[in-house]
Amino acid sequence: MSKALVAYFSAGGVTRALAERLAKAVGADLFEIVPETPYTEADLNWMDKGSRSSVEMNDRSCRPAIAAKLENMADYGVVFVGFPVWWYREPSLIDTFMEAYDFTGKTVIPFATSGTSGIGDSGKNMQALAPGARVEAGLRFAADAGEDELKKWAAAWL
Repeated sequence: MSKALVAYFSAGGVTRALAERLAKAVGADLFEIVPETPYTEADLNWMDKGSRSSVEMNDRSCRPAIAAKLENMADYGVVFVGFPVWWYREPSLIDTFMEAYDFTGKTVIPFATSGTSGIGDSGKNMQALAPGARVEAGLRFAADAGEDELKKWAAAWL
């Protein structure tokens, strides 16, 4: 069994709670992807085309800075990457994360939270940012997904 990491970005706590349950269920280490400039409620207003999140998501080259770097990425063979679905894909902050490390030889599995939206092409997008990795399609979970469900899903890569 490879050493596993659950890395996640959470804008409101839902993804954090899911990531914590996943890490506990599979015995993985946990790393929060924190933006250098935290998102405010106004930043997250997807109905405002001028909000920070809307501007970032409309510019595919946008790479918001991350507050802290994980120093031991080389220790992990399997990396679960969690995020809330924004505009039917991963937030730009996740793109920053994917470009910040060498994922060569690693398996990366996206997981997401959303009220209704699917995970879209997040896996393909993330694969393009980490060409040496095997990036899976991933899955969107309900906010209340339990440890048993998460453990069963993750077993394929552990």
